[in-house]
Amino acid sequence: MTETTAPMAHPEPVAFPQDRTCPYQPPTAYDPLRTHRPLARVTLFDGRPAWLVTGHATARALLSDPRLSSDRNRPGFPATTPRIAAVRDRRVALLGIDDPEHRAQRRMVVPDFTLRRAAELRPAIQRIVDERLDAMIGQGPPAELVGAFALPVPSMVICSLLGVPYADHEFFEEQSRRLLRGPAPSDTVDARNRLEAYLGELTDDKAKQPGPGEGILDDLVHHQMRDGTLDRADVVSLAVILLIAGHETTANMISLGTYTLLRHPQRLAELRADPALLPAAVEELLRLLSIADGLLRTALEDIEVEGTVIRAGDGVVFATSVINRDESVYAEPDTLDWHRPARHHVGFGFGIHQCLGQNLARAELEIALGTLFARLPGLRLAARPEEIPFKPGDTIQGMLELPVTW
Repeated sequence: MTETTAPMAHPEPVAFPQDRTCPYQPPTAYDPLRTHRPLARVTLFDGRPAWLVTGHATARALLSDPRLSSDRNRPGFPATTPRIAAVRDRRVALLGIDDPEHRAQRRMVVPDFTLRRAAELRPAIQRIVDERLDAMIGQGPPAELVGAFALPVPSMVICSLLGVPYADHEFFEEQSRRLLRGPAPSDTVDARNRLEAYLGELTDDKAKQPGPGEGILDDLVHHQMRDGTLDRADVVSLAVILLIAGHETTANMISLGTYTLLRHPQRLAELRADPALLPAAVEELLRLLSIADGLLRTALEDIEVEGTVIRAGDGVVFATSVINRDESVYAEPDTLDWHRPARHHVGFGFGIHQCLGQNLARAELEIALGTLFARLPGLRLAARPEEIPFKPGDTIQGMLELPVTW
């Protein structure tokens, strides 16, 4: 660290990541980071230090700064878990590459994730939501909401959009779980291999067809791959990230969003009385929950941040759960309040790598949560809150199980 005009006083480094004690609140160990913005020091699992961005304005500026790289193969890349370290040499489409390659890949698939496309998909999403609720209600209470509803809805949506058979959902959901939660690094490597083999076979099958089907994968195979814009490995890498991100994140938001609303009955009653509040409620949940906590970058050049210099080669981590509770931007940030303007949160990231599927995710969340609470006005937890397991801090945040009744 180099001191310039006004050096920042950094508190003792804390370990990152850490587990939450409440599924919709940041870890209590991050409290010192919340009072020290916009930059702090953390220690990763292997003892390596990294910079942690904690300030909202600084986060948005740095996430847009081309001097920070998303390339996981760079020596200073901050692997925050043994699982990430185990596959850091494996190519990650979109999320793990920089411009101009990133821009080229994103341009190929962005038409399928525009606001207009998300609006066109709403009737199909509504049908899927209704079908899953019909099945859950038909089986009668109680139910385990993750397996019965929160996971199947986005899995069915992304399968339809990509052109992946939903009949294979148990396989790819299990491999996604192993990839993101292990438990061992070897599980992550094996799961990545299995997903790539599965999607590689699917790519080969689609390439043998005389013409493309209706999915994104079909389009990539019959256009970008055939004209040489992408090779087979590129197509498979894109398919892996779209399939995993397309169901894991939204499934966690549905389950954790449901839990959070049930734990805030006055807010839920307000939402039920005025469904027009639903888009604002979804945006506030995205801010509050910050399920993708820990965006990762490497500095390509020296970057000065309020008197502190992030050196070239340093790892930089963005603590979205802390950034999205910056008191200078959000009054009473720990409060669930959808009357505040929450649209500028970084729950979807920011800059060139901002989540490609955010329009689709918003549509799925509005339809899933709105329909769930409209059709089941008596929905409530079927276990004490402290008995319901949620995910550890080293992966996407959400509920492992969510027992409910009505």
